[in-house]
Amino acid sequence: MMGGQADGLERLWTPHRMAYVSHASKRETFEGAHECPLCQKLDMTDRDALVVHRGEHCYVVLNLYPYNPGHLMVCPYRHIGWYTEATDAERDEMGVLTQKAMRVLTRVSGTQGFNIGMNQGQAGGAGIAEHLHQHVVPRWTGDVNFLPIIGHTKALPELLDDTWAKVSAAWGEVD
Repeated sequence: MMGGQADGLERLWTPHRMAYVSHASKRETFEGAHECPLCQKLDMTDRDALVVHRGEHCYVVLNLYPYNPGHLMVCPYRHIGWYTEATDAERDEMGVLTQKAMRVLTRVSGTQGFNIGMNQGQAGGAGIAEHLHQHVVPRWTGDVNFLPIIGHTKALPELLDDTWAKVSAAWGEVD
């Protein structure tokens, strides 16, 4: 009830989440590019870093902790935390690379939909708040089941290295 009026929403009480909210300010932060895991990838080989493409201002990398196989991130090379700090060239290339990532993932895995977005700042849910990155998450009808909810486990049917090989190979073949 809201103000004496029913709001039509069901309630799922999750008091265990309060520990996460209470300790959010204690999550790991990265003091500059030398500590940033996204900046560290730039000095690694593409295969070791899971980088599938390096552009002029941005690069595309597989998420090390994917929601689904093929979960990519588009990142500027510069160590910036906010979308508002991106140059026009960085912003534009992020868009172009996001479109290409969608085409590549559709080609290699028959993707039926996408979740695309950025979490800005720790309060906005960014795991690496200090380095801007846009998620490109492929989706398929029925790709979510009871495992994450009941078992707190995500089933991923493909190894990261296998996904990297498929996506990297297709990147140069897709416009």
